[in-house]
Amino acid sequence: MSFDSSAMPWVRMPTVHGEFSARVFSVQGEEHLVLKRGDVAGTPGVLVRIHSECLTGDALFSRRCDCGPQLARSLELLGQAQAGVLVYLRGQEGRGIGLRAKLAAYALQDQGLDTVDANLHLGLPVDARSYEGVVEILTTLGVRQLRLLTNNPDKIRQLEQPPLEIVERVALQVAVDEEHRAYLETKRQRLGHWLDL
Repeated sequence: MSFDSSAMPWVRMPTVHGEFSARVFSVQGEEHLVLKRGDVAGTPGVLVRIHSECLTGDALFSRRCDCGPQLARSLELLGQAQAGVLVYLRGQEGRGIGLRAKLAAYALQDQGLDTVDANLHLGLPVDARSYEGVVEILTTLGVRQLRLLTNNPDKIRQLEQPPLEIVERVALQVAVDEEHRAYLETKRQRLGHWLDL
């Protein structure tokens, strides 16, 4: 039995943050979930969140990272927007190193390494994520001008390519948990993320 995801329709996705339309997009062999609110095709200043999959933070509510709170805050803001898109990128666990390697990096962090040094110690990239498929997804949706919900300068660099135009970066501030403060400090100091701690 096979299933052609390219023929998949938009389906209604009611959430605690409002009602969205949901659809799967297959890009480079990976299935990504897209939630859409309102008419985004050709609309100027569409609010967009590109969220990398984080099983531990998003589904298990781990306090080691701020991924779960970022996702919740993004959905809250998108639920208030006239036009918005959430692209939930699967296959990007642990900044793209995968779940098994992420847990190995956690073990090294428990011994005192930060997230950057833990990845490097494992012989892995600091951040292996790619947002190339996002350009394809947003273009297919007809999004051209966007307001990007992010604190990550690398995400902006990778997405700033025709036909997309980022007209505004919208800060994604969530509460700082003492359990993940060091993680956030590493993102700010070593990866250049815009964070107010």
